[in-house]
Amino acid sequence: MRLSMLLDLFLLFILHLQHQLAYSSPSLPSTTNNHLCPSEQSQALLQFKQDFTIDSFASADCDYDEQYSQPKTMSWKTSTDCCTWDGVTCDRSTGYAIGLDLSCSQLQGIIHPKSTVFQLSHLQRLNLAHNDFSFSGVPSEVGRFAGLTHLNLSYSNFSGLIPPEILRLSNLVSLDLSYNEESFKLEPSSFKALLQNLTRLREVSLSFVNISSVLPVSLSSSLSSISLQNTGLHGKLPDQVFQLPNLHTLDLSFNKDLTGTLPKTNMSSPLRWLDLSTTSLLGELPNSIGHLKSLNHLQLTGCNFSGSIPYSMGNLTLITFLDLSENRFSGNLPSSLSNLKQLTQLDLSFNHNLEGQIPDVFANLRQLTSLSLKGNNFIGPFPSSVANLTQLEVLEMSSNSLSGPLPSNILQLPNLTTLYLSNNSLNGTIPSWLFSLPSLVQLDLSSNQLTGPMHEFQYKSLEFIDLSKNELTGPIPLSIADLENLTSLYLSGNNLTGIVELDMFSNLINLQYLELSNNNISVSTTNKSNAKMPSLTWLRLSSCKLKEFPHMLRTNENLDMLDLSYNEIHGEFPKWAESIWGDSLTYLNLSHNFISGLEHFPWKKLGILDVRSNLLRGPLPSSICNLNSLEILDLSNNSLGGVFPQCMGNFSNQLTVLNLRNNGLVGIIPTAFAKGNRLRNLNLRGNQLQGTLPRSMVNCRNLEVLDIGENHINDTFPHWLETLPELQVLVLRSNRFRGSVSSTSKIQFPFSKLRIIDLADNEFTGNLPTTYIRNFKAMMNFEEARTTLEYMGEVNYHQYYDYSTVVTKGLEHELPRILKTFTTIDLSNNKFEGGIPDVIGSLRSLKVLNLSYNGLVGHIPPLLGKLLALESLDLSSNQLGGEIPAQLADITFLSALNLSQNHLVGRIPQGKQFNTFEADAYSGNSKLCGPPLSRNCEDSETPKPPPPPEVQKINDLDFASGFTWKVVLLGYGCGTVLGLAVGSVMFFIGKPKWFIGIVERERPKKVRRPITGVFEREHQRKTQREERSWKKKLQIFS
Repeated sequence: MRLSMLLDLFLLFILHLQHQLAYSSPSLPSTTNNHLCPSEQSQALLQFKQDFTIDSFASADCDYDEQYSQPKTMSWKTSTDCCTWDGVTCDRSTGYAIGLDLSCSQLQGIIHPKSTVFQLSHLQRLNLAHNDFSFSGVPSEVGRFAGLTHLNLSYSNFSGLIPPEILRLSNLVSLDLSYNEESFKLEPSSFKALLQNLTRLREVSLSFVNISSVLPVSLSSSLSSISLQNTGLHGKLPDQVFQLPNLHTLDLSFNKDLTGTLPKTNMSSPLRWLDLSTTSLLGELPNSIGHLKSLNHLQLTGCNFSGSIPYSMGNLTLITFLDLSENRFSGNLPSSLSNLKQLTQLDLSFNHNLEGQIPDVFANLRQLTSLSLKGNNFIGPFPSSVANLTQLEVLEMSSNSLSGPLPSNILQLPNLTTLYLSNNSLNGTIPSWLFSLPSLVQLDLSSNQLTGPMHEFQYKSLEFIDLSKNELTGPIPLSIADLENLTSLYLSGNNLTGIVELDMFSNLINLQYLELSNNNISVSTTNKSNAKMPSLTWLRLSSCKLKEFPHMLRTNENLDMLDLSYNEIHGEFPKWAESIWGDSLTYLNLSHNFISGLEHFPWKKLGILDVRSNLLRGPLPSSICNLNSLEILDLSNNSLGGVFPQCMGNFSNQLTVLNLRNNGLVGIIPTAFAKGNRLRNLNLRGNQLQGTLPRSMVNCRNLEVLDIGENHINDTFPHWLETLPELQVLVLRSNRFRGSVSSTSKIQFPFSKLRIIDLADNEFTGNLPTTYIRNFKAMMNFEEARTTLEYMGEVNYHQYYDYSTVVTKGLEHELPRILKTFTTIDLSNNKFEGGIPDVIGSLRSLKVLNLSYNGLVGHIPPLLGKLLALESLDLSSNQLGGEIPAQLADITFLSALNLSQNHLVGRIPQGKQFNTFEADAYSGNSKLCGPPLSRNCEDSETPKPPPPPEVQKINDLDFASGFTWKVVLLGYGCGTVLGLAVGSVMFFIGKPKWFIGIVERERPKKVRRPITGVFEREHQRKTQREERSWKKKLQIFS
C-alpha cells in the first residue's frame, strides 16, 4: 500500500516537473513548438524565399570548407508550420521566429530594402553567410532588428557602404561581416563607435572589409575576439589592446601599413590566438611575449622583427602553433624552445640570419607534425634529433648550408609525407631506404651534391619527386613507371645515362610535370606502343639528343609548356602541332636546334616563344602581329631578313621582351610605340636597320634593356631616353651616332638606374658626359656589388634571362645572363676630348671602364683608385700625360689594364695587381720606365706624390694647351733683359759675326711627321712659334 502511494506521488512529481519545464522558460528556442508560427511570419518568410533562386555555386565555399551546402528554403511549404522549417528557430511560448540560419543555403539574389525579412522584428540571431547576394548593399533596415544578438553576413558577396544603422543594434554580442567584396566598406567613424560604444559586443570579425582607419586606443572591455584581417588599418598599434581583460583572439594580419613594436611590458591579457602576420611591425621581439602564457596560436609571419628569438618564448608551454617565418631574426635558436612540448607546427623559415648548427632542442617536441627551417643559414650535418619526432609529417630544411650525408634515422619517421632538403650541400649517395618510406608523398633533394645511382622505388605513394641539379649517375630506374600517383618528376641537371624510352612514363596517368633536361641520356621518341600521356602539361627535354618531335605528343591536347632546346631537331615545325596545341600551348622553347621554318606554329595562345639560334630564313611572317598574348619573343641568331614590320612596335599589350638580334632585318625601327606598353627588353643588335631612333620610345616606361648596337642608325645622342625610369642597359655601339653626349632636359636624376652603357664605335664629340656620370647611382654601391647575385629577367617563372655582349681586351664576350650588379662604361672609338672627370671615381661598383681611342688629354685622375670593384681598365690610344697614379695599385680586382699609346711618364707603380701586367699594357709611352718595361728609371724619374685634385685640374688644362703662363711670363721677362743688353752691345760695337753663327747653328730644324692627334697639332704650333721668334731675333742682329 505504502509502495503504491509512493509510486503515485512520484508520477505526480514527474507530471508537475514537465509542466514547469514547459512554461518556466518561454524564450528557450526550439524547433518543436507548443505554439504555431503566426501566419504573418510564415507569409513574410515565404515572400523572402521568393526573392532568391537556388544556385549550388552560390555556396561553393561551404563545400571546400566541408560544411556542405544545401537548399534549406526548399523545405518551406505553406501547409506546414514555419517553426519546423529548416533554418528557422521559434520562441517556444509565442511562436515568433527568433532565429534564422540560412548559411550555406545556395541562395542567389538581392535583399531589397522592402524585403519582408525585416518584418521579423523578434529576430535574435540572423546568419546569411556563404550565399551570393550579387554585390548588393546591406539595407539600412537591418537596424530594425533591435533585439539582434548575433549577425553573420560573411562570405556573401555584399558590397558598398555598411549602413551606420548597424550601430543601433545595441544588444549585439557577435558580429561577422568578413570576406565580402573589395568595395565592402565601413566608415572609420562607424568602426570606432562599433568597438567603443556597443558594450555588449564580444566577438567582431570584419576581415577584408575596407576600413582604412587607425585602431582606436580605447576599446570596449567586453571584447573577447577581434578579427580585422586585411582591413587597411594603418598607424601605430596601440599597446592598450594587449591589456583588454577578456581578449582571447586578436587577428590584425595583412595590414601592411600597421606599424609600431610589441610592448615590452604589460602584455598580460588572456590571449590564446595572436596573428600579426604581414604587418610592418618591427624591432626585437620583447621578453614580455613570454607573459602570454595562455597562447596556443602565435603567427608573426612576414613582419620586420629582428634580433634573436627571446628565451622567454619557452614560457609559452600551451602553444601548439608557432610561426615566425619571413622576418629578420638572427643568431642561434634558444634552448628554451625544448619546453614547448604541446607544439604541433613550428615555422622559422626565411629569416636568412638564423645560424649555427641545428640544436637538439627539437628532441623533446614529440607532438610536432610540421617543422620548417628553410631559407636560413644553418650549417653542419643533418640533425639526428629529428628521429625522435615520430609524429612528424612535414620536414622542410631547404636553402640552408647543411652538409654531409643523409642520416639513416629518417627511416624512423613512419608518418613522414613531405621531405624538402633542397639547395644545401648534402653529399654522398641517396640511401635506398629513402625510396622505401611507405607514407612519403613529396620528396625534394634538388640542388645538392648527391652522387651515385637512383635506387628502385618500393612504394607507390610518391606524388612529387625533385632530384634535379645533383651529380646522380646511372640509368633512370624502371620502377619509376610504377608510381601511379606521381604528378611531378624533375631529374634535370644530373649525369644520368642510358637510353630513355619516353613511353615508359605512359602508365603514369596522373603525371603533369616531367623534366629530364641536361643529363647524358638519349631520349627515344618512337612510341611503338602508341602510348599516351593525357595529363601531361609541362615537358622539358633540353639537351636530350632528340632528332625529332616526340610522337607521343601528337595526341596531347593539354600541353601548356614545352622545352626541346639544345637538341638536334631538323626541318620545319610539324603541321599537326598547330591543331593539337593551338588552344593550350603558352610556352615553347626550341632554341639551339636546326628548325628552318616558322609555318604551322601554334601561335594562338603563346605567351613565350624562344626559337633563337636556329636556321630560320626569310621575312618575318605577317601573322606574328596577331599574337595578342605574347609576352616574350626571341628569334635572335637566325637568318631572318626583309623589312622590319612596323606593327611590331605595338602588336601586343603583354609584350615584355622582343629580341631579334643577329638577323638581317632592314628598314627602320617601328615608329609607333604606344603609351602603356609593357616592353622591358628591346634587342635589335646586329641587323641592318637605318634611320633614326623613334622618339615614341619614351612611351616604354618599363624599358630596362635597349640594345640597338651594330646597325646603321644615323642620329644624335637620344638624350630623351634619360626620362625612362627603369633603363639599366643602353647599347648604341657601332652605329653612326654623332654630336655631343649631353643632357638638355631638367630631369633631376637622368639615367639613375643605368648600369651598362656602351656608346663605342660612333662619332660622338665633345667632353665626356660628366652630368650623366654624376647621376649613375646604380654604379656607386660597392657593398651591393659584392653581395647580390641576382640576374636580370629571372622574375618570370620560366626563367628567361636577359643576355648581352660586352667588349673587354678588344674581344667580345657573351653574357648569357646579366648580373644585376654587373656595371660597365664603354665610350671607346669616338672623338671625345678634354680630360677624364674626377667624378668617375665615385662609381665604386664599376667593373669595366673603356675610354680608349679618343682624344682625351690631361692626367689620369688619382680618384680612379677608388674604383675598388674595377676589373678592366682601358685608356689606350689617347693623349694622356703625366705619371700613372700610384692609387691604381689599390684596385685589387683589376685583371685587365691597357694604358698604351699615350704620353705617360715616370716610373710604373709596383705591387699588388700591377705586378701581373705585361709590357704591352704600357707600350707607346716612351718616357715610362721600370718593370715590366726594359727601360730602367733614373732617380729623377721617381714618381712624386700627385697634386691635390684642384691643382691637378688647373695643371691638366695647362698641359692640354702645351704650355703654362708662368713659363711664358718668365721667358718674356728674361728675354726682355737679354734683348736690351745685346742691343746695347750691338749699338756700340756693331753686330758680332760670332754670335750670329751661334744663333744660326741653334736654330730649330723643321721635323715632318704625321699629325695624328691633339697633342701633335699643339706641338706643331709650338714649333712654328719658336721659328718665328728666332727669325725676329736674327732680324734684330742683322
